[in-house]
Amino acid sequence: MATVDLHTHTLRSDGLLRPDELVRDARAAGVRTLAITDHDTLAAIRDLTAPGSPPLPAGLEVIAGVEINAVGPGADVGAGEGELHILGYGVDPADDRFEATLVAQREGRRRRFDALVARMRDLGLPIDREVAALEPDDDDALGRPTIARCLVTAGHASSVEDAFDRLLSRGRPGYLPRVGLGPVEAIHAIRDAGGLASLAHFAEAPERLSLLLELQGHGLVGLEVHYRSYDDATIAKLAATAAELGLVATGGTDYHGDDGPYADRLAELRIPDAVGADLLDRIDDHQR
Repeated sequence: MATVDLHTHTLRSDGLLRPDELVRDARAAGVRTLAITDHDTLAAIRDLTAPGSPPLPAGLEVIAGVEINAVGPGADVGAGEGELHILGYGVDPADDRFEATLVAQREGRRRRFDALVARMRDLGLPIDREVAALEPDDDDALGRPTIARCLVTAGHASSVEDAFDRLLSRGRPGYLPRVGLGPVEAIHAIRDAGGLASLAHFAEAPERLSLLLELQGHGLVGLEVHYRSYDDATIAKLAATAAELGLVATGGTDYHGDDGPYADRLAELRIPDAVGADLLDRIDDHQR
């Protein structure tokens, strides 16, 4: 069983668990190094460290992280709908400039979210009642998985996967493009906040060395090698690419909660214990 998970989400963005529930489940499953990487918000880390909050479970190191869905210059930039997802590790939750950047990202998310709700209405698939019941905080980052869950609750989809397959993915009738930071801007913002930037779930990396080198030149430090859904051959190729470029290997479950208990998803993750220790060492070196 893996003891490291460097890619997880809570209900502060598009996950289902509260931050304390994710921490509890991760420690119970044997995790010793956990990064919470909600989209465009550090609210989960603030929840866990706020005055009066229960102490973190003994034996668990929690890394302050974030995932920024960066908009690429074109549809062929890489993974997923012309986006590159940049993970930031060890960022300072008290950095006002970084928080302002994340606020702008969340505002863009909210505009897209509201436009998606209107699009569902136009398609004859209203979810207004389900959305009204959400009552998100200002520092929550709304996303398409939340729309998908509302579609399921309203009876318009059989599952989150079904909602994405038929409605919300690129080329489907409910898709709307994202606006926001580009990958270089995201990397710079993470670095300026004291963090390390890693490229998430980018299986195309071995064939896109020129892109990786460009991003590395702007401060990219890591590459997500040990992603939960990757097979052994993909992991081996990505590990070789990371070693060739001198990028630190990261990895995680990308857990949201829609596909079962945390422990079940962790059981599918193949990641050496050393990956967590290596990342912590790099964070320490960077922040000295």
